[in-house]
Amino acid sequence: MANTNFNNNTPSSGKGRPRFNIMWMYFIVAMFLIGVYYLDDNSVSKEVSFTRFEQIIQEKGITDITVYTDKRIAEGYLTKEMAQEIFKGAQLDANVKAKVVTAMPSGDTFNMRLDAWRAAGYLEGEVTFDQSSQFTGILLSILPVVLLIVAWIWIARRMNGGGGGGGIFSVGKSKATLFDKDNAVKVTFKDVAGLSEAKTEVREIVDFLKNPARYTELGGKIPKGALLVGPPGTGKTLLAKAVAGEANVPFFSMSGSDFVEMFVGVGASRVRDLFRQAKEKAPCIVFIDEIDAVGRARGRNANFGSNDERENTLNQLLTEMDGFGTNSGVILLAATNRADILDKALMRAGRFDRQIYVDLPDINDRVEIFKVHLNKVKIDESLDIDFLARQTPGFSGADIANVCNEAALIAARNNKKAVTKEDFSAAVDRIIGGLEKRNKVVTEEENRAIAIHEAGHATVSWHLQYANPLVKVTIVPRGKALGAAWYLPEERQIVPMQAILDQICSTLAGRAAEELFIGHISTGAANDLERVTKQAYAMVVYYGMSERLPNLCYYDSTGQQYGFTKPFSEERAHIIDEEVSRIIAEQYQRAKDVLNQYAEGHHRLTDLLVSREVIYTQDVIDVFGERQWKSRSDEILASKTPEEKPEEKPADEPQDSGELPPPINDNNQ
Repeated sequence: MANTNFNNNTPSSGKGRPRFNIMWMYFIVAMFLIGVYYLDDNSVSKEVSFTRFEQIIQEKGITDITVYTDKRIAEGYLTKEMAQEIFKGAQLDANVKAKVVTAMPSGDTFNMRLDAWRAAGYLEGEVTFDQSSQFTGILLSILPVVLLIVAWIWIARRMNGGGGGGGIFSVGKSKATLFDKDNAVKVTFKDVAGLSEAKTEVREIVDFLKNPARYTELGGKIPKGALLVGPPGTGKTLLAKAVAGEANVPFFSMSGSDFVEMFVGVGASRVRDLFRQAKEKAPCIVFIDEIDAVGRARGRNANFGSNDERENTLNQLLTEMDGFGTNSGVILLAATNRADILDKALMRAGRFDRQIYVDLPDINDRVEIFKVHLNKVKIDESLDIDFLARQTPGFSGADIANVCNEAALIAARNNKKAVTKEDFSAAVDRIIGGLEKRNKVVTEEENRAIAIHEAGHATVSWHLQYANPLVKVTIVPRGKALGAAWYLPEERQIVPMQAILDQICSTLAGRAAEELFIGHISTGAANDLERVTKQAYAMVVYYGMSERLPNLCYYDSTGQQYGFTKPFSEERAHIIDEEVSRIIAEQYQRAKDVLNQYAEGHHRLTDLLVSREVIYTQDVIDVFGERQWKSRSDEILASKTPEEKPEEKPADEPQDSGELPPPINDNNQ
């Protein structure tokens, strides 16, 4: 697709005209210097005193003399014998003229000497009186001026962008890419799977541009802006591309970082130029991706203060969006995944009338996203897309695209004709857990310790009501983890307190199994401890789920109201530490109680893991029987054979918790 840069840097006429190149100037200067060097004739010369010049004449070593009256110099052309004597050691070509040059005395004195040399028979050749060529002198005198003029013209062209790239005089021009009827975007809303609510919002903007009378007759006004907010990879930019493909109006696209430049005032100038172009093309849409690069809250940069270039750019953007002037027909569409740091003035109605949250896809959206990406993949007919969607909770659209691509690569690596469910299972393993490392050196003692640890997770989670159903347990090293347990979590909108406690208990079961059945603990539970500490801390500090500190939340979701680093006293901090320790200690003891109750089954699972390295849901059912508490995930797992049960997020793999812990749900397991 051809992109039109709206900077007017490319000339619209004279396509056959050769463009100026700085190498031409270098070539001309070099040729000029070479010409000046070889301009006069092919000769070598040596400057001598007049006494030595007269002595050479008396030795009959000079054949002809040329006198330059304007420079008061005389040149004497030497015989071959005298040339060899004067230029000792030099290899003189037969065609090279050797001469000596001397400064003349007064004209009368030189004429008297010439007559004396002729009378004595020392000089028999011709004596020519001439003036030196003025060409070389003229060129040498005007060369600096010519070079300065050429250099100035070249620099001016570069500054104005005429040399093929922008310059000092064009840095204030907008770098927005224009998409119109000549180079329309091919992406439409059909290419955007899921995001039904977000598409409804932006589709109304597109419809307003197509049929404005339908809204204006009732007194409605076109929205001035819409802000797409959501985690990375959820499809914000893709949704903007779909708007560009559907709107059939000019669409300007640029990044927030394009406004930032090292020169003062450039950002504000580019904002003005962008909106000037947009008003000329109105009605149109302006899309700014990653607007947080320029829309960060003002007054937070202590190094620059009020003179911060980013703040000047933001001020100009605020003025253009909703200032004293009007930008009728210009709709601003922006995207960011850091809405909490944006300036309040930018977020208000009248600038961004709508804030559209583009969340991670739920199970239904993931089914649609899988269908879109699998259109280009040759898949096996038995592939269950619903199960693929259910085994990838918390995955964004970009993650799902990566899973489909990785599965295709794995199938091609194994020379398969189509991509099967086993390939998708391996792809999920590869993306979540990392590369399988079967060649990693693990001793027999370590191998059994890992099996005891993972069997502890499986045993406790099987007997807790809110623990996630187990899919697979493995002791094969993968990525940074020596072993892992995969689960199929339920996607809950709200999470009861007991569910969090069950998750903490099952996560601590690995460390508890080590203490009970090995007799000592190891470093293998480091990731488990990190996760349960965060969960317990979130219960106390964010969710108010504490006996001593009920109904309190120290989390500021806006990120702008207060600047407290610790909005509680030292005494309250001590109580928080005690509550976190109490919760973890209680659940650790609870995990040990469950393991003691089902110790025999734990030992059987351990032996299976040591012998087979991988166990599935059916193996756990054979040991403990069916789970007492059934869920939708249990029903799905029950309908699958062991080889069909792909993996979920490993329990021992570190998970990215983000800037602040989100509402804790089953996706964290």
